[in-house]
Amino acid sequence: MKSYFANLKTLLDDRRWAMSNRVVLLTGLALVLLSVEGASQQSLPVRVNRWLAVQQTNGSVTYQHQNRLRSAKAGDRLQMVGDAVTTGQRSNTRLEVDTGIGFINVAENTKVTVRLLEFAADNGRITHLDILRGQVRLQLRRFTHRGSRLHIQTPAGVSAVRGTEFGVGVQPTGKTGVATLTGSVDTIAQGQTVAVSGGFQNFTIPGEAPSPPVPLNDNTELRYTLEKQIRAGIRRVRIKGQVDPVNMVFVGEKSQATDRNGQFSVVVPATSHQGLLITVVTPLGRQQTHYLVIKP
Repeated sequence: MKSYFANLKTLLDDRRWAMSNRVVLLTGLALVLLSVEGASQQSLPVRVNRWLAVQQTNGSVTYQHQNRLRSAKAGDRLQMVGDAVTTGQRSNTRLEVDTGIGFINVAENTKVTVRLLEFAADNGRITHLDILRGQVRLQLRRFTHRGSRLHIQTPAGVSAVRGTEFGVGVQPTGKTGVATLTGSVDTIAQGQTVAVSGGFQNFTIPGEAPSPPVPLNDNTELRYTLEKQIRAGIRRVRIKGQVDPVNMVFVGEKSQATDRNGQFSVVVPATSHQGLLITVVTPLGRQQTHYLVIKP
């Protein structure tokens, strides 16, 4: 009999322990859920009504939205992170920044991608765009909110503005040229900021601080020399050229890299009656095509 009551007491104690642990577990779970709910309310991003709209297109322009690609058309909006427009050969497009802040003229062989679109604390608009290659020209009115910014991120650094007209050219290596017509642009890289005011230009090489600004040239001049070569019985010509250091250079349809002095070198085959086109493009979009006669 004593054994029976002893077993019964043990059973009741086990049940009380289990009930106590269940209460503790449920209470802890409720606190965790409340904590997660509160954290999610603080960290979940709020969708904002910000966008860049395709105003017009010319030639081959591709619109990317949620990783889907199609031909761009007027009215398309870039409003999510990763949305982009890409221009092909001899093609361009014009983007309108929301609420009439300004316009972005996108030249050929250029990709513009949305990095972030958000509002500042004072309701100003902050726009972050990625340009890995190509050339754009921006016409932006002076912002009315102190918190408004527009940032252009390239492989070399960031160009930040609050209202101005300026151009950016990005070479295959990421070297970035900036030219400012009006207002001022901050070029930022390697922890250093260099202001490029209206009437000045500079460039930034990846891994280096921005160069000091110099007076704006917008000059498409090309200096070059030709050097004939014969290798394995094949005639070639090495072209050594020099342009303004902020400019982009295309030999045929291929973009070339220039060094800090604007120098480049390329080897092309030498065939009879061959001409070669070299196009020089400034950050503001001015361009000139030079015709070189290559004789065997």
